Amino acid sequence: MRWLNPPPNHDWNSGRLTLVTADATDFWRTTHYDFIHDNGHFCYQDVPGDFTAQVQVCADYRALYDQAGLMIRLDEGRWIKAGIEHTDGLPHFSVVVTNDHSDWSVTPLTAMRATPDAPVRIRMTRRAEAVLVQYAVGEHAPWSMARLAYLSPAPAMIGMMACSPKRAGLAVIFDQFHVGPAIAESLHAGES
Repeated sequence: MRWLNPPPNHDWNSGRLTLVTADATDFWRTTHYDFIHDNGHFCYQDVPGDFTAQVQVCADYRALYDQAGLMIRLDEGRWIKAGIEHTDGLPHFSVVVTNDHSDWSVTPLTAMRATPDAPVRIRMTRRAEAVLVQYAVGEHAPWSMARLAYLSPAPAMIGMMACSPKRAGLAVIFDQFHVGPAIAESLHAGES
């Protein structure tokens, strides 16, 4: 594992990564805000082809845009990040797809209102140019599809990402990070 923009504090222990973010960190390109930020924290490994990556994440989301999850990255202008992001006063599952310009989609995680520290599992499966993004709130909850997105079929980096655009000090725990062969997963329950 290697770092792009290592955080000021991080530790690996028994397969668990803990970190604390620096101030004003983010990944974003142009859309709506008219700026480019490429200084978020990203701990990654290189992958040449298809894969499935998965991680469980817990964090103390409090400030606007606090975020943590997975990222697949080709370069500074082509990437996808997916995870929990604090916006409008509560945690959302957030996906940003960037092909020179970023787009953003969010799904409120109302179940996390009662248990804001609940672990969230995040999974990305890449097959050629298609990236399937899924999430599950809780250790045994079923997977939900968040997005099916396009990303150019080039060698990529995959790993854990965290940012805090409005503050320093987002504490994040990543656990059970794993990258393996791409799983065969239908997009709809009961589909054969």
